Amino acid sequence: MTSRPSVRRKIAVATWRAPRDGRLYARMAVDATAVLEYCARRRAESGVMVTPGVVVGMAFHRGVLTVPEFHNRVVFGRITPFSSYDVAFAVDIGEGDDLAPTKVRAVDTKTVVDVARELEAGAARLRARADRDYETTSGIAGAVPFWALRPVLSAASLLNGGIGVRAFGQPAHPLGSMFVTNIGSFGLDEGYVAQVPLARVPLYVCVGAVHDAALAVDGQAVVRPQVVMTATADHRLVDGAHAAKLARFVRTALADPEVLDVVRPV
Repeated sequence: MTSRPSVRRKIAVATWRAPRDGRLYARMAVDATAVLEYCARRRAESGVMVTPGVVVGMAFHRGVLTVPEFHNRVVFGRITPFSSYDVAFAVDIGEGDDLAPTKVRAVDTKTVVDVARELEAGAARLRARADRDYETTSGIAGAVPFWALRPVLSAASLLNGGIGVRAFGQPAHPLGSMFVTNIGSFGLDEGYVAQVPLARVPLYVCVGAVHDAALAVDGQAVVRPQVVMTATADHRLVDGAHAAKLARFVRTALADPEVLDVVRPV
């Protein structure tokens, strides 16, 4: 007997077609010593669960501030900037069987602890089935027949992800202008995120597990904690030069995460 597919799986089937559009993929491994020390300090000071996934996501976000080409989307064939620096993080709401996004708004005005605190609250709402937007969207997706779901998602792509208005239970730009998922929490070393076309997100970041690895330090091989990060970007908006500039910023920031707590004035 075949089990009934989840709503998330149903949406996935209706969302993705065979790949046709340009994608830019990148991979980077860094010494995570400073990141782990920073997380331990911030958790001790604030009581908030600051994780490497949050820190890496913040490093990429701060990097996007220096490479604004990553802060655009394509609408009616034109490159259009996002009006706010919102970042969505994937949250495990089903012990590995189901994921949902929680979005933090105006991340450029918040510290790492601020973002981690909002993620804790958002994850709690999702797990308690108290997130109105997520529950409304899941209800609509569950009720719409398979044959009608693709056109519904196409309409959502234009309204939610493109024009930027509330529709089908979702707010404007439900995944923000960047999406971060931490597969390291499942014990995976690395992976690449499949883009969600309807969201029109230009940059997806995937954070792997932290493992000890042999690294070259001052010409010597030493064992240090290492984290692997990958990114999937819209090649219509950025190219290798933009990716290299972003990678340089991220690598420098993760070597000294304190710089991530410098925020823009509100």
